Amino acid sequence: MKKKGLMLLALTLLTTALVLVGCKKKEEPAPTPKAPTMEEMKETATKTAEDTKKTAETMAASVEQTMCPVMDGNKIDKNVFVEYKGKKVYFCCADCKAKFEADPEKYVANLPQFKK
Repeated sequence: MKKKGLMLLALTLLTTALVLVGCKKKEEPAPTPKAPTMEEMKETATKTAEDTKKTAETMAASVEQTMCPVMDGNKIDKNVFVEYKGKKVYFCCADCKAKFEADPEKYVANLPQFKK
């Protein structure tokens, strides 16, 4: 009887120990990332190129001249312009164009395309 009691006690202790400690599962290794396909890489490159083009267009629009540098407040006429230091400068009329050509540095500070 003593042996049965000891065995029962040992079995109870063993069961309790397993329940408390628990059975640990081995962790699965993380899956190896899949390399992108050629098609996926082309798609990413196209999206990146499109984003770059949109950004450039937005930046260009933000520095676009809309007002005459000589007659401040007058809208420009895209047909009346001169090229100054490689950039187009637009005016509201031919008289303003002539005034600018006489002393361009006087007006350059008012032009968004020359601001840094």
